[in-house]
Amino acid sequence: MANPTGDHSWQRVPIEPQSVDAPLSRAAVFLVVTVAQTPEALATVKDVLGDLSGLVKTVGFRDLNAHLSCNVAIGAEFWPRLTIALPPKELHPFREVRGAVHTAPSTPGDLLFHIRAERDDFTFEFERLLLAALGDAVTVVDEVVGFRYFDSRDLLGFVDGTANPMGLDLGSSAIVGDEDPEHAGGSYVVVQKYLHDLERWNSLPVPAQEGIIGRTKLENIELDDVEHGQKAHKTLATITDEQGVEHDILRDNMPFGRPGQGEYGTYFIGYSRQLWVIERMLERMFVGEPAGSYDRMLDFSTAVTGTTFFAPTRGFLDALAD
Repeated sequence: MANPTGDHSWQRVPIEPQSVDAPLSRAAVFLVVTVAQTPEALATVKDVLGDLSGLVKTVGFRDLNAHLSCNVAIGAEFWPRLTIALPPKELHPFREVRGAVHTAPSTPGDLLFHIRAERDDFTFEFERLLLAALGDAVTVVDEVVGFRYFDSRDLLGFVDGTANPMGLDLGSSAIVGDEDPEHAGGSYVVVQKYLHDLERWNSLPVPAQEGIIGRTKLENIELDDVEHGQKAHKTLATITDEQGVEHDILRDNMPFGRPGQGEYGTYFIGYSRQLWVIERMLERMFVGEPAGSYDRMLDFSTAVTGTTFFAPTRGFLDALAD
């Protein structure tokens, strides 16, 4: 696409990923917004995204040990409105996954803000100032406040994120490389909000729960895969390609809930170098492999949102203000 201003600064941005690899925090906010269809709204969004690192510093300097960070990711339909840069090779809107029993719905979202800190007052203050700066340029379509639950467990009682890559494997699993050089350093992001039927789940005997998840509940020990019959969640969520190579993603899931409203859930967020890995995982969970042998965890956990984004480099965001 031609650039009428002749400015190609987006092609010269440093390859520095956002805080994709930040350790699991004690508090998080997942904020999904749509952007109004006006030039003024677009200009406001560009200004805010271009100075996002400045806003992090403004709030975060009060306690550096709070480790405040914010990743921003861009939806496929908003990408061409925001920048003349060609989109990442795999970026497209979330594709609904419809199985015989359960469905992973596709829901709207132009921007995702993944706000993390060790103190929930910092995530609150950052979100407050962020939304004040964006004003009526955006509409909030989903807002979830997450928290760390005991020893990184979800509300089903199992440790979450055990299979996350570590060390050098983290970058190769979550960060785009030279296969898409214009977007190297970025990451595909998929988010889903799951609501749990805790009463039904807790009525199951623990061995039955462990069989569904594929790990022991107390010790978090991985159980052997079954050779025949129903596969466990951990097996269906493990993706290998045709050459037998396993492909990991980076999960930063968080529990959330409002006991007074009977709402209990998990906010799934997966960062991946290759979008197809997450899409294949969801297909195995919702459709099953073979078809019909879907993830039995879905009988107790219902997906109510589903959106795909791309988190570009810090330099890409900084260049938007230009």
